[in-house]
Amino acid sequence: MTARVLVVDDVAANVKLLEAKLRAEYFEVITAMNGLDALEAVQQDQPDIILLDVMMPEMDGIEVCKRVKGAASTQHIPIVMVTALDTAEDRVRGLEAGADDFLSKPVNDLALFCRVRSLLRLKMLTDELGARSVGDGPGGAGDFLSPEDLDRPGKILLVDDEDSATSSIYAALQSGHEVTSVAEPQRALFEAAENPFDLIIVSLDLQDFDGLRLCSQIRSLERTRQIPVLILVDGHQTDQLIRGLDMGVNDYLVRPVDHNELAARVKSQIRRWRHTQQLRNNVKQSIEMAVTDSLTGLNNRRYMESHLATLVQSAGNRGRALTLLALDIDHFKQINDTHGHDVGDRVLKEFAKRVKLVVRGDDLACRTGGEEFIIVLPETSLPAACGIAERLRKSISEDPFDLGLSSGPFQLTVSIGLSSLDSVSETPAQLLKRADIALYEAKRSGRNRVVAAAA
Repeated sequence: MTARVLVVDDVAANVKLLEAKLRAEYFEVITAMNGLDALEAVQQDQPDIILLDVMMPEMDGIEVCKRVKGAASTQHIPIVMVTALDTAEDRVRGLEAGADDFLSKPVNDLALFCRVRSLLRLKMLTDELGARSVGDGPGGAGDFLSPEDLDRPGKILLVDDEDSATSSIYAALQSGHEVTSVAEPQRALFEAAENPFDLIIVSLDLQDFDGLRLCSQIRSLERTRQIPVLILVDGHQTDQLIRGLDMGVNDYLVRPVDHNELAARVKSQIRRWRHTQQLRNNVKQSIEMAVTDSLTGLNNRRYMESHLATLVQSAGNRGRALTLLALDIDHFKQINDTHGHDVGDRVLKEFAKRVKLVVRGDDLACRTGGEEFIIVLPETSLPAACGIAERLRKSISEDPFDLGLSSGPFQLTVSIGLSSLDSVSETPAQLLKRADIALYEAKRSGRNRVVAAAA
């Protein structure tokens, strides 16, 4: 894994040392000697991660961090504070400014590369989700959470079997969050899989169980692998800490736990989790918009065309039945002309609702344009499909459409043409063509009827 790293320090020797270490690991390095130059480099070079000294003249690292994290275009860039100061108060100041982590001088090489790679993995995930989200710009557009939503109380799972330490951490968190405390690792795994937690805190000092094993199990389950994990370590557990970060653990706290730092790190992890979840929702929405008709919620023509070929091929290869229904709402133009297009849209929505009530889970229902619809019925013979089409026709014609108009409910009918796959060589285009011919015949012969195409 390689990336662009911005190293910021007012001491040239410190800059050169970090630059040499990072280049040896094939990272691309950008350097800055003060806060203003750092902000300029962030805008021009868009680094993937920033290693930022705290103590600098004119503009210190805390102020640089605030400005980077306060700008929408750069707030997603991870920042690691590199400092000789190592008190809890200093870390809390940095975390409140938006820093993602701290490294103490002199920097331990193993801790440096492990932390950098861990944060880079997270940034790459966020960038990918952002690129696939709806809209433009870093992080995508779509619906974003407000600061109030990001900072609302979270649901936290605390896994620790040391009573005194657990009680202290539980009490510190409970004032601002909903905390579930569990001592048994297997029960903790069950709780995590069954409940929507925003953060899991795991002690690596569990009796008779390896805390990293539990972290590994959390990361291996589909339901829990994305939930942020914060581990509690003792000062001598350096190797376990590094292995945990390499495994994908998001953050850590060294015992004895400072409650202010705990609160700041928990807040940071929950905010990032909620932002990432929103990006995932935006991606899901983007995918749905690409294949769904926005008015009716049915699949669109693009989706139908891409999936019909697969369904036809599968039915032909397996010797299974497949029937296609082409639907057209009768005299729909008159509705638009008489009542307006907004009423026409409401008719289409209600029509789609009735279609959904008739089709089965494996059926493919699509709006292909205007008042035209296609329904594909896999593993359905022509006689069975005729019965389904007739039920749908009756659900439209026998139950008036009540749209709250002053003129009252009005009757609506639909014409339906059917075609059934009759040979392994038949193409989707031919199947659609025969259904269209049958639909035309239903229209020509009086509408409000079901007509099946000849084989």
